[in-house]
Amino acid sequence: MAGMMVCVPAVIRRRFTSMHLFAAVLVAAILFQQSLVGLVNSRPTLQTAATVFTGVFVQATPFLVLGVLISGAIAAFVSPRVLRAVLPKRESVAVGVAGLAGAALPGCECGAVPVARRLMDQGAPSAVAVTFLLSAPAINPVVLVSTAVAFPGEPRMVVARLVGSLATAWVMGLLWSRFGRTEWITARLSNHDSDPNGYRWTVFTESARHDLLQAGSYLVLGAAAAAALHVLVPTWVYDHLAGQMLLAIGVMALLAVVLALCSEADAFVAASISMLPLLPRLVFLVVGPAVDVKLVAMQAGSFGRGFAARFAPLTFVVAIVCACAAGYLVLGGIR
Repeated sequence: MAGMMVCVPAVIRRRFTSMHLFAAVLVAAILFQQSLVGLVNSRPTLQTAATVFTGVFVQATPFLVLGVLISGAIAAFVSPRVLRAVLPKRESVAVGVAGLAGAALPGCECGAVPVARRLMDQGAPSAVAVTFLLSAPAINPVVLVSTAVAFPGEPRMVVARLVGSLATAWVMGLLWSRFGRTEWITARLSNHDSDPNGYRWTVFTESARHDLLQAGSYLVLGAAAAAALHVLVPTWVYDHLAGQMLLAIGVMALLAVVLALCSEADAFVAASISMLPLLPRLVFLVVGPAVDVKLVAMQAGSFGRGFAARFAPLTFVVAIVCACAAGYLVLGGIR
């Protein structure tokens, strides 16, 4: 009939999120608890794997929660204008200050990417933003304390991680200052600085929830990988790697890229691989917060594919070199 409006019911599409997956796994674990316990107790190998998994997960979770809460608070209440206001005008000096500033703003890699992008949009030199991007998730107090807890008998591992990660940030900042091109950065970020406090609380809760679910999923993956490395990889493989230091360094560096652990939790995974010397594990701790699969994806989205394609491979090499140098200087060579 002409002129008559026909109302069609809207189709509501519900998106399946990581929260739904987490809830489904939790419900399944509760429902099949007895069967799972019986299966684990019946096999010594599974008992060992469960012990390693639980140890890594339980030790790392408090630091992970603290890190995502601080990261959410920074995303909501700390404006990059504060950093930009205190940066020196001379770019090389500003790179040094930005590297040290990372220690004052705890947070994981996921939180550092948008903050660095915001710094760049507010007029900070790209080299300064790059330096902060690498230093913030690697040398902040939460990460260093978690490393000290994970390696209670090796306090020099904390110093070596600090030196290697800070050197990586500074070297990459100076290299980007010298050879970087602004046309490689193509993506743009919308500005929300003028939003009211109500919005900021929403940003805080959503950022913390998102980071916890994302980082938590990678922590589960890392703990599972640590358990698998203990029970599936024969002892002779570790003996061979321990005797082939270059090979061990390369394997641990690639493992850091693939596992993509949160920097607040990676030390516990590295500590669990006690069959390898400290130097390859230090490389794992320095490379992970600087470049991994999730960071490459985030950098491509925030800065552009051209940036990520150039930045990630160079960062990978620089992080390995700086970690090895820090290991030799602080740990006293191959350990």
